Amino acid sequence: MVTSIGIVGLGLIGGSLARRAAARGYEVLAWNHTPRPYEAARRDGIQCVETLEDLAQAKPELLILCNPLKAMPDILARLAPAIDAAATTLSDVGSVKGMVRGQVEQAGLGGCYVGAHPMAGNERSGFEASDPALYDGALWAITVDADTEYRRFLAVARFITNGLGNELIVLDDATHDRAAALISHMPHAVATAMINELCASPERNIAAALAAGSWRDMTRVALTDPNRTRAMIDEDRTNVEALLRSMAARLLAFADDLHCADGLRRDDGLHGDAESAIAEFFSAGQPFRDFKAQTAQDAQTTQGAAHAVHTGSAESGGQLHETTLDIDPAHWQHELLESAKQGGRITSFAGDYRAAIRRQPII
Repeated sequence: MVTSIGIVGLGLIGGSLARRAAARGYEVLAWNHTPRPYEAARRDGIQCVETLEDLAQAKPELLILCNPLKAMPDILARLAPAIDAAATTLSDVGSVKGMVRGQVEQAGLGGCYVGAHPMAGNERSGFEASDPALYDGALWAITVDADTEYRRFLAVARFITNGLGNELIVLDDATHDRAAALISHMPHAVATAMINELCASPERNIAAALAAGSWRDMTRVALTDPNRTRAMIDEDRTNVEALLRSMAARLLAFADDLHCADGLRRDDGLHGDAESAIAEFFSAGQPFRDFKAQTAQDAQTTQGAAHAVHTGSAESGGQLHETTLDIDPAHWQHELLESAKQGGRITSFAGDYRAAIRRQPII
């Protein structure tokens, strides 16, 4: 088990991670590009060092890069001559994995690297916004390739599960980046387009006064620092471009259907009238609605079972979909990726090659 953690960058994500790890008994060392958060960080038990090189030379067992992605090449160039790759496993929290792996390998550190991305965050920034609870219930994606050492993977995975109390799935870089573009990067662009549309409207102040829950929920991420959002999207630009074009085509087709809602046939060869096409627009996503309903039901079941265990009640409220996976050392990357595709989340490790898996509903 890892006992010492190095953190590069004490912003919202890095600061929250450092504070959570320190609260859970880890030795946490950190470096930030400015010493501004150090006084507050030290009050939380985080040991702050003066230079990035000092952090590397302290030989933490796990060194996690929480710096902005645009700073990654410079950070890696400075780390490369200072890090003891035999003693330290390198990881990161970046939202784009393929690009980071390429930069890590270019710096000569690919052999000690395991990618990671916690699905946690909010629209705020800086150490003053950090909170150990930011990681409550978080799912992490760990990204590996054919050359990833299992012991390196296990160090990161055990820290996330047994250490932080989080869950994880294992992916390859390309799968992660496509999925992240779909559920994070593209929605940021759409939310930004929505507030741009509002700002351009002559009725913007009336509309803002009328805005309620749906507008709030759909535009929350547009309140993020726009420079941070721009950098995130730019780093996954190919995937985001493809998704935005697909989304634009879907919306334009729906707009055409609304225009032709008098029953005229569409002229795109689909041989369906506008009314049925509109109905299809609203029904096509039903599998996702069913998935969310099942997820909510399973969450209630889990809470009921936990309450039954705590109180000693005979009624558990249902099964928890918990299984055990014995990991094949020769095919572990493929095996864990397939588990993720089938809704499996690793919750803990009982041994080097035995993981507890919680099964989620799938779409």
